[in-house]
Amino acid sequence: MAAPRKKDGKSEDRPRGNLKIARPEWVAVDGYFGDLLAPADGKLDAALEANQKAGLPAIDVSPLQGKFLHVLVQMMQPRRVLEIGTLGGYSTLWMARALPRGSRIVSLEFSQKHADVARANLKNAGVLNRVDLRVGPALDSLPILESSGVGPFDLVFIDADKRNNPEYLAWALKLSRPGTVILIDNVVRDGMVADATSTDPDIQGTRRMAEMLAAEPRLSATVVQNVGVKGYDGFALAVVLR
Repeated sequence: MAAPRKKDGKSEDRPRGNLKIARPEWVAVDGYFGDLLAPADGKLDAALEANQKAGLPAIDVSPLQGKFLHVLVQMMQPRRVLEIGTLGGYSTLWMARALPRGSRIVSLEFSQKHADVARANLKNAGVLNRVDLRVGPALDSLPILESSGVGPFDLVFIDADKRNNPEYLAWALKLSRPGTVILIDNVVRDGMVADATSTDPDIQGTRRMAEMLAAEPRLSATVVQNVGVKGYDGFALAVVLR
């Protein structure tokens, strides 16, 4: 969830669904570093405002997490990026700005409404020509990508419905090459991922995904926990070895 910015550019906290509200010190530190390293930006802030006005769920990445994606793209210089879960295009915008010339992002979004908002945000920011935005269930779109030879992708960012994370990971691997980086957001879920007795389909999907990461010999993976304006969560990071 991205934190909305006050008029002075600083971030303020918002609750995120059924997860706990972030502790004040987490928000303060996130705001401190965010104001230094991911300061208020007209196009990015306009995207968040448009998302909120359209009634999209406030589950975008935070500004610092967006900057992390931006820096990752700058480091990797990918030719092809796959994003599973566009929402209003905030994370897409962060990555698209960092793409080298001639590179593209394929972004998959289930909701036509969300995709329309994202397309407008990306156009407003001047990066729509770098994004191939496809609408429909990702598990329908991914086989089309494979059959049409769009990949392999150098970077895959998975930030969609968590119950389908195992399937998304399997497809990410199919559409990868040696050296592809796979990033999966929201895997800690306020610590609830450690509860093996949970019947929450998002928790169970995340746990199955983690077990796949551990069992797949073609992947080397880790998880980084984080706190901030989004509360307590984390991401999984994997590289394809062969």
